[in-house]
Amino acid sequence: MRATILSTCILIAIQAKTQGPDLIGYWHNWNDGAAPYLELSEVDPRYTIIEISFAVPAAGTTYNMVFEPAETSPSVFLADIAALHAQGRKVLISMGGANATVQLNSDGERDQFVISMLSIMAAYDFDGLDIDLEGSSVTFAGGTISAPIGASLNRLIDAVNDIADAFEAANGVAMMLTMAPETAYVQGGQSAFGGIWGAYLPIIDALRERLDILQVQLYNSGSMYGIDGAIYTQGTADFIVSQTEALLQGFNTSGGSFAPLPPEKVAIGLPACPSAAGGGYTDPAVVAAAVNYLRGTGPQPGSYTRISTYPSLRGLMTWSINWDEVSSCNNSSAQFAQSFEDIFGLTTVVPSNTAHATNAIWPTVLRAGDVMYTASSNPQELFMVMDALGRSVAQLRSQGGTMTLPTTLEPGRYWLRSAASDRTRVQGSFVIE
Repeated sequence: MRATILSTCILIAIQAKTQGPDLIGYWHNWNDGAAPYLELSEVDPRYTIIEISFAVPAAGTTYNMVFEPAETSPSVFLADIAALHAQGRKVLISMGGANATVQLNSDGERDQFVISMLSIMAAYDFDGLDIDLEGSSVTFAGGTISAPIGASLNRLIDAVNDIADAFEAANGVAMMLTMAPETAYVQGGQSAFGGIWGAYLPIIDALRERLDILQVQLYNSGSMYGIDGAIYTQGTADFIVSQTEALLQGFNTSGGSFAPLPPEKVAIGLPACPSAAGGGYTDPAVVAAAVNYLRGTGPQPGSYTRISTYPSLRGLMTWSINWDEVSSCNNSSAQFAQSFEDIFGLTTVVPSNTAHATNAIWPTVLRAGDVMYTASSNPQELFMVMDALGRSVAQLRSQGGTMTLPTTLEPGRYWLRSAASDRTRVQGSFVIE
């Protein structure tokens, strides 16, 4: 009898759970009248990677890093991070920012930098580190991309490697590493190479095996060369496509060639609304047209012709989560998060706290590909399988109350929700071992 039931199970759609897409947002550790302080518990559920801004040098130093939540007690802040972790979201500490100068002018300063950053990461259980150094914090003093000769820059590379090694030794998992340079520091290396121009390229190149996401700020930028030799202006689809493809195809500089990055390591950085940056805000429809073209799902939106398609592009980054929450920012709160969801075709539903108590499915601990039974009153009901981030990763139709789980589900907790109009109805939760 059981074999007969199994043979009639229908899996009608599967979306494999893969790396990304991710919505990355910076969170302000200060209160701004235009974009107020936001508790971490209030962050929109569509943000999968939250970057805390910022760890900065202690007064009188450029290397002894400090951080504490400005408007929240450390205990509440820690509890909020734990809750985000329980939802499967990552929380990173971003160092630097536009107003902080970080320089490692001796080996002793490098060592103190490493100690202080590891202390911050351990104190707040951060998942990793974001490098957001601007101004005089990063300059190129000579050499090439693969062999820079600037002592401070090389100490920074060594320090990040030391932090990553120590983090993995202490936690048993790799440290997540992201970077958010301005365009001049990266694509700007095509037109000049020295000072700030192309200054991040040696850092990216040296750390590319550790790097999880490069999210160049496609805002507050002058016009930039594309790899086709033409010049493109911020705030346009051509700027997004040309500057993103430069990272995906690589480019030449007078300091050597910058090798391409895989699409899984590249996110597109944009401001949440016009007030969030000095320039470079791009209308959501234009962003969608550019991203769809890059991913191969839409027509060419401008004059720049892409070389290839990149369906596994990592996602979008924004400055900032706080700005995205302000309804006056774009006449609608969370417009950037909604644009991300629309572009990448995601369905996000926040898991209910009652899911554990109302299970009508069994067993609740399984392996990918196992059979699951449901006590739904509709023996042929269609369900969405939601991951810990509330994103639909598969659809299953019950056949006589029996379903076979996708073999692509990764270990973790999932929720089974009705795919009918009443998506708040939770059938239950289960764990994939």
